[in-house]
Amino acid sequence: MWFVFAVLSAIFAAITSILAKIGIEGVNSNLATAIRTVVVVLMAWGIVALTNAQSGIAEISKRSWIFLTLSGLATGASWLCYFKALQLGDASKVVSVDKFSIVITLVMAAVFLHEQFTVKTIIGSVLITLGTFVMIL
Repeated sequence: MWFVFAVLSAIFAAITSILAKIGIEGVNSNLATAIRTVVVVLMAWGIVALTNAQSGIAEISKRSWIFLTLSGLATGASWLCYFKALQLGDASKVVSVDKFSIVITLVMAAVFLHEQFTVKTIIGSVLITLGTFVMIL
């Protein structure tokens, strides 16, 4: 089931990039990010309310709060940089560089989460890296 959600995530990310590139024209990138963030927050809390998941808030550990907060800050920084890059560059190039985050994530997962590099992940990382450079040239 994770694969279905991962594919849907990729599809929605692609749609997001195209809609954002069209919508950001003539708009300050920071303002555009703030508008997008408000929409995401309203949607996320709407889903929480619809699924009655808000009761789990009290059970979240201090450690989880810290890391979810840090993740939120990283997401915000990523979105601010992404929208500025999208405003300044071609969507196809910006998205290609943005998806290089896969390689960065693999390296960070190995360092911080002690996940193992396999022959598959090494080959995939090399191909993604090469593909990123091909797309931006």
